[in-house]
Amino acid sequence: MSSSAEYGARPRVWFAVYQLLWHLLLPLAFIRLAWRARHSFAYLHHIPERLGFGYDKPIKQESIWIHAVSVGETRAAQPLIDAYLARGETILLTHMTLNGRRTGKQLFANQIASGQIRQVYLPYDLCWSVEHFLNIFKPKLGLFMETEAWPTVVFRCAEIGPPLFLVNARLSERSARRVNRFGKAGRSLFQAFAGILAQTEFDAQRYRSLGVKNISIVGNLKFDVPLDPLLIQQGKQWQQELHASKRLMVCAASTRDGEEEILLKAWKDLMLSNSFVIAPLLCLVPRHPERFADVADLMYSAGLKFRRRTEWSGIPTECAGLDVVLGDSMGEMPMYYSAADLVVMGGSLLPFGGQNLIEACAAGCPVLLGEHTYNFQQASLDAIQAGAAKRIGGDLLLSEPTALMEALKVLLLNTAELGTMSQAAKTYSIEHQGATKRILAALDQQNFSLN
Repeated sequence: MSSSAEYGARPRVWFAVYQLLWHLLLPLAFIRLAWRARHSFAYLHHIPERLGFGYDKPIKQESIWIHAVSVGETRAAQPLIDAYLARGETILLTHMTLNGRRTGKQLFANQIASGQIRQVYLPYDLCWSVEHFLNIFKPKLGLFMETEAWPTVVFRCAEIGPPLFLVNARLSERSARRVNRFGKAGRSLFQAFAGILAQTEFDAQRYRSLGVKNISIVGNLKFDVPLDPLLIQQGKQWQQELHASKRLMVCAASTRDGEEEILLKAWKDLMLSNSFVIAPLLCLVPRHPERFADVADLMYSAGLKFRRRTEWSGIPTECAGLDVVLGDSMGEMPMYYSAADLVVMGGSLLPFGGQNLIEACAAGCPVLLGEHTYNFQQASLDAIQAGAAKRIGGDLLLSEPTALMEALKVLLLNTAELGTMSQAAKTYSIEHQGATKRILAALDQQNFSLN
């Protein structure tokens, strides 16, 4: 393993200021957890772990450490975790968010119960908490998913180990500019990784602009994530029942704050356009569970007839008379995608950078994108080129979201085009698989031993 000096030394003055700020803001971090506990008391569980302490089970050292901050990263890590488990490795799986931890527990319940996977929170980025965490677990390899780069963790791993890699790494132009504003201090953070395994050439070029040397382009792990066959079956059953009544469904997936108003206004205008003999159904799935109630209030205020997904014990089989279904369940996105004839991808209508369109394509669902897809730049461009997705023209920040309404109307009235896009989406998702094997091969070629 190379020394930290090869990758970039810890910037002493900047790092000291960073640590001071962390200590000053630490009380606010706990106040924030307490505030979120209004929605779920689980936010207050495992508090000592946030400081690098309180591990109540025997510690298994020398594991592969995979850090997946939240839900998307945890799902993306699934094929990589499965591959290491198949090799007989044990996994230390860390998160920062409650929903990320819940997702990991849902995906790997059996492996957690058997001790193959240990699941904890990554401690806050304080010198003493990180030091204690590393001394307790002593992982032999660290893999951070996508964009996570906590300075204390990164620099300490560069100095004493384990070798720490950023995998499935992506970096938008906006983020690269933000890093460069910190000058040498910002660039040294990414130089301190033992290596970066980037999703695309776009990402690799941005990391190179920060002075990173050890970069491989491996593709996107999200293409390798398997969809739950039971959820796919349930979604197809729901779609068949809708089609039997000659009704189409649009899924607005992983929507963010402000986008629901745009979508509901466009949907109401679409209903009032009298363009359909049988009106289509909208299934709106907010990204953050704590916003479900607020989005329900928006639907009520818009005068739309809706029901919550959680009001059904099984799949929503009776949708007659409804304008909207509120997808207020967790872990059922493959079902929603499989039931839908078209997806509007949340996070792309307003400048949030977009959400993961790959899962929708894997389920064979065409995608409608807004302008803001910088977090999935290459995937979006490839999907559009493959005919699996289309981009909405026009300014969706205006109070009259005509462009979205017109885009929906054109596609929903052309079921033949939707069918062609659906097949293109499946082909696109299959052709881009293989990142897991490339990541494993790249890591196996590094100058350290996992034995």
